[in-house]
Amino acid sequence: MPSEPTIIEASTPRLRRGWRLFLFFSSAVLLTGAVSMLFADLLYRTGWSASRTVLLVLFIVLFLLTSIGCMHGVYGFFIRIFGSHRRITGLKPFKGQKIDGVSTAIIFPIYNEDSVRVLEGLRATYESLERTGQLDQFDFFILSDSTNPDRWIEEEKNWCELVRDLDALGKIYYRRRLFNEERKSGNVRDFLNTWGKRYRYFVCCDADSVMRGETLVDLVKLMEAHLNVGLIQTVPALVNAESLFGRIQQFANRLYAPVFISGLNYWALDFGNYWGHNAIIRTEPFMQYCDLPQLPGRKPFGGQILSHDFVEAALMLRENWAVWLAYDLEGSYEEAPQALIENAQRERRWCQGNLQHSLVLFAKGLRGVSRMHLILGIFGYVASPLWLAFLITFDWIYCFQKYTGLSEIPVQAFNPYLANWSGTAHALLIFIICMVVIMLPKFLSLIDLARDWPRRKEFGGLLNATGGVVCETLFSTLHAPLLMLWHTRFVLTNVAGISVAWTTQKRTADGTSWLYAAQRHWGHTLIGVAWGWFTWKLDPGLFWWFTPVLAGMVFSVPLSVLTSRGHLGARAKSAGLFLTPEETRPPMELISLRSRMKIHELTGDESEANRARAHAGLAAAVLDPYVNAIHVTLLREKQLNPIYAEHFTRIGAGSEAVRELGEKLLAAGPEKLKSSERMAVMADQRVMVWLHQQAWLRPEEKLAPWWRAMIREFSHREN
Repeated sequence: MPSEPTIIEASTPRLRRGWRLFLFFSSAVLLTGAVSMLFADLLYRTGWSASRTVLLVLFIVLFLLTSIGCMHGVYGFFIRIFGSHRRITGLKPFKGQKIDGVSTAIIFPIYNEDSVRVLEGLRATYESLERTGQLDQFDFFILSDSTNPDRWIEEEKNWCELVRDLDALGKIYYRRRLFNEERKSGNVRDFLNTWGKRYRYFVCCDADSVMRGETLVDLVKLMEAHLNVGLIQTVPALVNAESLFGRIQQFANRLYAPVFISGLNYWALDFGNYWGHNAIIRTEPFMQYCDLPQLPGRKPFGGQILSHDFVEAALMLRENWAVWLAYDLEGSYEEAPQALIENAQRERRWCQGNLQHSLVLFAKGLRGVSRMHLILGIFGYVASPLWLAFLITFDWIYCFQKYTGLSEIPVQAFNPYLANWSGTAHALLIFIICMVVIMLPKFLSLIDLARDWPRRKEFGGLLNATGGVVCETLFSTLHAPLLMLWHTRFVLTNVAGISVAWTTQKRTADGTSWLYAAQRHWGHTLIGVAWGWFTWKLDPGLFWWFTPVLAGMVFSVPLSVLTSRGHLGARAKSAGLFLTPEETRPPMELISLRSRMKIHELTGDESEANRARAHAGLAAAVLDPYVNAIHVTLLREKQLNPIYAEHFTRIGAGSEAVRELGEKLLAAGPEKLKSSERMAVMADQRVMVWLHQQAWLRPEEKLAPWWRAMIREFSHREN
């Protein structure tokens, strides 16, 4: 735990910020320059060529990106070791700040999510805020964009039960948009246009977010104490992982993040970034300046901005509102994908969004630091095809040299210290330097952990943490080539004009089947085998150098399957590997969430069975008087709001056409209607009341067989 709470200064002198930027990035450039000279010398010794020029350029770009990552670790380590937060950044305290009468909305935008998990996370946050005594200053909003009728009804029913359990009528609100335009950013904008002026701040959460009440109160106090700050981003800790893959990612996040984020904050300061959730935002300037434009051209680069968060932070900064990273404020949590394939699917969405930023880079008025954030985000994905191009170019040079029969003409190194070194020793030196640059931040994170006894205990002790780092490094070595191939495909498909679909993120640890893994990884395996065979034929010695890259591809199927297994994650936990503070000393919020989710697992067989049945939500909304009343009441409330009048007109609510669809629904069954037609029926409150009456009053012979079966099942369940 930090010795002092997070505190934010009102402004950062331009000279100090400029000096830090210069010092940080100059360090990365100097390191890159020195190692690139060594690499250029190695290429020069074997005879220069056009392909070697390409190889050198690729090396410089890739090593610069690696050096920037290394500098984040180095600078963050020395900041945490040798300086207090007050001496390093000159910040002022905020704990005494009053927030009475300050209104804050906590919003949960969701899209076809598991509403049980979303609402239990909201419950844990709500109860934690209640314990602070500041609950009256906060309201909660569930902002649904769900297009699945079953999810829609499930959300309404579970929301109503949560409000009843917490006696939170007028504190927890539910709203589902009739048209989910512009995805999450459009969802948030719709909320702000409707309710935004009631709240000075809003906290944007993700579907799996949980936040400590004290953390939320501190965020509001920080905003109140610093009136020029427009956004404060927390650093969410990954929690609740069960699979081996999830636990490895969770461990890496909790161990390495403090050092890396401290380094990031060193140069970003009040020109920080926004990651889309678990952040507090000043409502008025966000509404005024962050209405995102449509990018020119066709998808995937044109159209709606997918990775809206980076751009929104840049727009706030452009208008002189500070954006800070609360890098040592604990109590912010989120979950992550539990398997390699699900993680790659999330990366696919992020890739397209980040590549779109290439069109934003040169927008008028953006700060230079904002452009740097955008560039680093873009290269987070472009680096993979560059790495692949580097490996292919290297193979080409080796192959050309061997099969043309041209002999090498050794040239003495222009570095006098390497004049007597062999080419092999020279190459080994560069390889060792690269490995040190990659591994140094992990080593520094362990040293940082070793000096903090309470934190060391939270990771299960230094020995267990070291074992976790070794295992995580081995896994990352196998995982990196798969990410390289995935990211390369994502980039190329975007360049080819193929856009990503908006799908719900899978968050549970169900485990990847062998068949599904084979379907997803057969290309990786084939590439690994073919590349390995080619390299072996070329030179067995070269093959062994390529083994770390090839192994991840060849064994991608078992790697994907085994790391998705929950029982292997449990074994690692029992062995003391990949432990995190939230496991060894779980906060009350996570204890509450886990216990209630366990209850749902033990008692949720019926709801799970209903969810698996086609059109179960529609059946409940029509047949169950309780569910029908909730649904109709929410529709009536929405229709009374003049803001949504146009939306109801667009779907034809109250028209004779929708009434005819309702008649068809009863006579033929839901499978005879299109999805859009079913949604139109469910959005018309008069038709839903009429359907409820008709389903119970009509003779069976006038109802479709599906309805007769649903009525019998419902009657049996009620009895």
